[in-house]
Amino acid sequence: MGDEPRTALSGRMLTGLAWAVLVLGLWLWGREITDLPAGSPGAAGALFGTGLPAAHPPLPGAALPARVVLPSLGVEAPVVARGLDADGAVDPPPYDRPGTVGWYGGGARPGAAGPALLVGHVDTASKPAVFYGLSSVAKGDAVRVVRADGVVARFTVEDVQVYERERFDAAKVYGPRVPGRAELRLITCGGTYDRTAKEYTANVVVSAYLTGVDGAKK
Repeated sequence: MGDEPRTALSGRMLTGLAWAVLVLGLWLWGREITDLPAGSPGAAGALFGTGLPAAHPPLPGAALPARVVLPSLGVEAPVVARGLDADGAVDPPPYDRPGTVGWYGGGARPGAAGPALLVGHVDTASKPAVFYGLSSVAKGDAVRVVRADGVVARFTVEDVQVYERERFDAAKVYGPRVPGRAELRLITCGGTYDRTAKEYTANVVVSAYLTGVDGAKK
């Protein structure tokens, strides 16, 4: 295990030039998503042939996320807004809050059009953390995000991927799967722990999309 705390992103998911490309990409994707109307064809179409439910239209004026619930893992965790660290990486929650999930506040809000990014620790130096079991999430599993206004955005998992750090594809991970659709990415560490580098060798990325809403005003 080692004595060093091990973050969900190990403080960095990419380094150097790759991070510069990621930050620029997030900005470009945000512009592309914002320019698409919520009723565009990609916003609410069914995923034909996948056995998964149709997408729900994005929520207008989505409120801030307050909690994330993963029933298949028995996880219900508070969500806090996070920015980028000095190296341009999404800053995960503090080490002393291993049960908290970080949301990238510079990106889409969960339920709004575009990919919303949620990051969490996989473990600490002494115990499992909030996203410890993330790699066991399966296609079709539910993810719920409770917003600050009490509305619950319901997401359905469409795939789970493990990306080696050396082959991390920022465009694939952070870009929208379907333009105009409300999407969610849950990200933590994966692979094996490199004791020399004091970081994991891969990232687990769960991709989900909005399929329902509870508590919204009619």
